[in-house]
Amino acid sequence: MGAIIDNVLVSDKANLDVFSGTLQNLAELDRDIVVVTSDSRGSGKLGPFGQKFPAQIVEIGIAEQNLVGVAAGLASAGKKVFAVSPACFLTARALEQIKNDVAYSDNPVKLIGISAGVSYGALGTTHHSLHDFAVLRAVNNITVVAPADNFETEQAIAQAANSNHPFYLRFGKKVMPALPTDIDNSFSFVKGRIIREGKDLTIIGTGETVYPAWQAAEKLEQDYNIQATVISMHTIKPLDYELLARVAATGKPIITVEEHSVYGGLGEACASFLLQHNYHNPFKIMGIPDEYTVTGSQNEIFNHYGLSESGIADTALKILKQKH
Repeated sequence: MGAIIDNVLVSDKANLDVFSGTLQNLAELDRDIVVVTSDSRGSGKLGPFGQKFPAQIVEIGIAEQNLVGVAAGLASAGKKVFAVSPACFLTARALEQIKNDVAYSDNPVKLIGISAGVSYGALGTTHHSLHDFAVLRAVNNITVVAPADNFETEQAIAQAANSNHPFYLRFGKKVMPALPTDIDNSFSFVKGRIIREGKDLTIIGTGETVYPAWQAAEKLEQDYNIQATVISMHTIKPLDYELLARVAATGKPIITVEEHSVYGGLGEACASFLLQHNYHNPFKIMGIPDEYTVTGSQNEIFNHYGLSESGIADTALKILKQKH
């Protein structure tokens, strides 16, 4: 076990590093695995892959629409294709190609959105991807996934590589601490992972918001004797409705936390299910409001919008107070 610095083990890695390492391991055994990238070798951590497997990587350049079209063509010919590009451009500029060439044509491309959410920090709104869950939830025949830590990332890439189905997998930049696995040490698409169990409320996160949600739950118990269930809802579409119904059946408050617009993402997916199935739990969506974000680092943006340990804990206290 490594040393702990700022609550992060030095052995923990950014999910993108785990993505790259897992892909290299898979490519050693399967020459059909091909990476297509849009000038993203560096930011996508693909340098080592390109050095080891120069015949299994295609550089398209800054041309995301071409990237998706080429990836779809290779997939239609039997290759196991990972198309790697910044999430903000991949899911906006190339949306038509994702919709038609990948999803509608049922080409099993694995679309990898890198530097997602507000990972680009001070580069600002042009580089943030706060729309990707929303637009891809509205496209038929694509699974949308945001792994929370290194374990989920490794499992997601390995399982997606062996699937004949289109995927969108979203990754940020920062080092992600390992989440507890004592309750659930398994990973399966469409099955949310219970990180922590509690009797007073449920906090559902996805991707890089799961860790601050877990931190908030720890703080709530230590400071206020409030016990919160924390769920990593890594698969946004299709959602784990069975797990959602189970926590809703308790009648306790539910908070969703996402590095995405409050419109169209995890929170609204959960709210739609709950309301249409007659669950009326106190409910709060935490995410980025309908505005151009403040300028700052990812952590500064998280803190500004309350997507932090203290912000999530404060929201939990408010919703519990309203309930009573």
